[in-house]
Amino acid sequence: MTPPSMEDLMHTIRSFRESRVLLTALELDVFSAVGEGAKAAETATRIGTDPRATEMLLNTLVALGALEKAGDLFRCTPASRFLGPARLGMMHTVHLWDTWSTLTACVKAGTTQREDRQDKAPREWTEAFIQAMHDRALPSAAAMVTTIGAEGVRHMLDIGGGPATFSIAFARANPGLDATVLDLERVVPIAERNIRGAGLSDRVKARIGDLRTDAFGTGYDLILASAICHMLSEAENQDLFRRCASALAPGGRLVVREFILDPDRTSPKESVLFALNMLVGTAHGSTYTEAEYRTWLTAAGLKDITRHSNGEDLLVAVRP
Repeated sequence: MTPPSMEDLMHTIRSFRESRVLLTALELDVFSAVGEGAKAAETATRIGTDPRATEMLLNTLVALGALEKAGDLFRCTPASRFLGPARLGMMHTVHLWDTWSTLTACVKAGTTQREDRQDKAPREWTEAFIQAMHDRALPSAAAMVTTIGAEGVRHMLDIGGGPATFSIAFARANPGLDATVLDLERVVPIAERNIRGAGLSDRVKARIGDLRTDAFGTGYDLILASAICHMLSEAENQDLFRRCASALAPGGRLVVREFILDPDRTSPKESVLFALNMLVGTAHGSTYTEAEYRTWLTAAGLKDITRHSNGEDLLVAVRP
């Protein structure tokens, strides 16, 4: 890989400006307000903003390619047309702006400098976070079912399952499968809403629980730990895997869906960046290497550990 030039680095340093413009547009719901065509004053009335400042923002969005302009009429591009309906999930990224702004203080202190929103989150933040989880999981849910297989699975536990996206996909693939989604009290109603929408309330249930401390029950053929290990410390992950192993039936499988670092911890870039995302947002979270996961899974008594990559990284371990 060719090292970036000074010009490349300066471009990256200044790129926060373009990001902030788009985040503000999302925060104000500009793309819904503009739609197929609106003037700046009309848009300002719709979103409750200053007309002059709104026109400046809209012109900048045109410069970034997020809007088009003909005369004094603005309209969405084919790509930005979808940002209005997708706004709820994208609001999680808007909220990350404030969290990432504390990075310097976090590097000095070694941990997040913000309250743990997982425990004290306002409803708006929770709804945006869970919707973002759903938006990210939806394209890969069917692929996971194909990779892992739902055949022979009677009882499934989806730990920290959020919007229940994966449980719904597994239940649809196997009419004989019952799934339990475990998550915090404020998240369970969102999961139940999605389960009802999928018409699976008879086979997919959501129950309140804390994945850090609660016992999971026993007899599960499949346990899914999707995008939760990065929130936890090494010790917390070791404890989690021990409790998962105890909850599995003999021959049952634990599936870990995660960002996995290469051995030198400098790639893939998204996994490296996500480690910092956990630094600024959690008390002890990070991203980890495959070797670390294998060590923890083995210590929990799990065997036959395999890694699958279908656009995302999955580790599967079996209880003997």
